[in-house]
Amino acid sequence: MGSLEEHESDESRGLRLEIIGITGLPEVKPGDDLAELIVGAAERNGIGIMDMDVVVVAHKIVSKAEGRLVPLSSVVPSQFAVNLAQVVGKSPEDVEVILRESRAIVRYRRGILITENRAGIVMANSGVDRSNVQEGYALLLPSDPDASARSLREGIRRLTGRDVAVVISDTMGRPIRNGQVDVAIGISGIAPFRDYRGLRDTFGRELRVTNIAHVDEIASAAELVMGKLRRVPVAIVRGYPYERSDDGSSGLNMPEDQDMFR
Repeated sequence: MGSLEEHESDESRGLRLEIIGITGLPEVKPGDDLAELIVGAAERNGIGIMDMDVVVVAHKIVSKAEGRLVPLSSVVPSQFAVNLAQVVGKSPEDVEVILRESRAIVRYRRGILITENRAGIVMANSGVDRSNVQEGYALLLPSDPDASARSLREGIRRLTGRDVAVVISDTMGRPIRNGQVDVAIGISGIAPFRDYRGLRDTFGRELRVTNIAHVDEIASAAELVMGKLRRVPVAIVRGYPYERSDDGSSGLNMPEDQDMFR
């Protein structure tokens, strides 16, 4: 059993990261080749794409490229959606779309509707959003965020020959903290965790629970340059050593029998 210090590679000591916002992307439309747009913008920014970069992409442009827009005028709410809308203070059409994207309702009260969405993520409104979307439309999450991340990674490799990791991010609240942070809802090419369990700290004590969700940390760090109003939906995290993996993001979702807040 090794120590924590032995586990950390020489490259990660005195680690220096770059987090670079990619500007100049056009408004994304259904059917757009998102990999082509990102690679082109990165080249115009003089940044390019390098092996081992982590490309963090806001889910909204992924969803727009995949046509995950719903015209609310086409939505016919169920009676259940109408009743629930009165309780939570949302429109029946919005609630109907949220319910269609959910596996289960977890919590609700005035102004708040927490669901488990189809990807197994517990979040507000199944991730359905109307900000930065044309009036009268709702934007859904990608139907399979990990598949979207894989496709984008493959597209970047096809265009550049570079092997990167891709993190698709979204903003989420936390049950025991105020405020929101960006987290990873889809990943490709990177292990979701940095696992320290079984290692020993500097005093020789075995670590039993420390399993860092570093893809969430990467998403949160990228948000510092992306923001919500800057029109910077992509960032490159450069210089971060990570383990390659095809595990996907499902392990980040808390199993219901371990969730103390349900």
